[in-house]
Amino acid sequence: MPQTGRSTARGWLAVLAVALGIFSLMTSELLPVGLLTPVGSELDVSEGTAGLMLTVPGLVATASAPLVTVATGRLDRRVVLATLIGLVGAANLASAFATGFTTVLIARFLIGISVGGFWSISGGIALRLVPERHVARATAVIFGGVETASVFGVPIGTFLGDLTGWRNAFAAVGVLGLVSLVCIALLMPKVPARQTIGFADLPRVFFGNAGVRAGIAITFLGVTGHFLAYTFVRPILQADGVDGALIGVLLLAFGLAGLCGNFVAGALIARRMRQTAAGIAAILALAMVVLAVVDNTAVTAAGVLVLWGAGYGALPVTFQTWILKAAPETTEAASSLYVSTFNLSIALGSLVGGLAVDGIGTASVLWFGAALAVLALFVVGGSRFPTAPR
Repeated sequence: MPQTGRSTARGWLAVLAVALGIFSLMTSELLPVGLLTPVGSELDVSEGTAGLMLTVPGLVATASAPLVTVATGRLDRRVVLATLIGLVGAANLASAFATGFTTVLIARFLIGISVGGFWSISGGIALRLVPERHVARATAVIFGGVETASVFGVPIGTFLGDLTGWRNAFAAVGVLGLVSLVCIALLMPKVPARQTIGFADLPRVFFGNAGVRAGIAITFLGVTGHFLAYTFVRPILQADGVDGALIGVLLLAFGLAGLCGNFVAGALIARRMRQTAAGIAAILALAMVVLAVVDNTAVTAAGVLVLWGAGYGALPVTFQTWILKAAPETTEAASSLYVSTFNLSIALGSLVGGLAVDGIGTASVLWFGAALAVLALFVVGGSRFPTAPR
């Protein structure tokens, strides 16, 4: 049973509040994907430089995941999560009123702090909120917030930005963050810190657990490959002649497929973890190669993005569950390593992708991304399967 001693109904309300927080968080982090061109144009920076809006929070989250987890080790997890999501809201409102790109990057820095801390703590929070038999489902619901951000947050934000200006899109996400703060404060029970971790625990979990190392490796390769290409999906499609007004609709198709992929993976991973992880890597590689070699129209692009979205949608819940199964007794330490790797991968993917776009050509990122996904497939095949949780 949950350690909080609260009712199952209250636990599920808390799960939904955390899912809303994840939705706000990921919409904030990924919103620039659909708005790189208008932001760069107004603030007079190149599309490659505008990609720093993803690189900066990714790098900061890489450090903040273990730092926040250790620093807040004795605090009520509800207080920590509410504080972090409130910071997301304030930072997005600051971006909405920014007069220069430097201000935007400072706001993105603050978002990175929240992303790392919130995700590392919430990744295993379902264990504390609902009965054990519901943990896998609750974890899928929480990480459904990632895919719902792709389904609704990023496309709607892109549409709003195209219709009324990118500043209004950032302002809307800022308000959403403040709403998430209220929901967590009201709906989530107190969740006292169950274990206090130190920095020494992090390398101990990594070097002493082969399952964790394998999970970290496939996360690094898969997520880096994805964001290396996906960050620049708008200029890629527009270079093929796809109407810019359709980009929001295509991202919506991507997100809807991702939401389906998330819950399909949630049903599969209990019995077919390795096969699910391998399938994700294969789908990502295939989608990027097809997008690179096909002369895309809006129809073909939609088909490829549905395939790509289904693969990526299954990734967060699958790889997070891999880590939890590999380290059931040290969930927060292992999750902080996972979140650090995930966000470092976002940063490196968007950074290397920006360099490739500016130096080689837009389509080159698809080939680099596919190559990393293929490497992830090989790592899954040769890895030690994580043990079942207690």
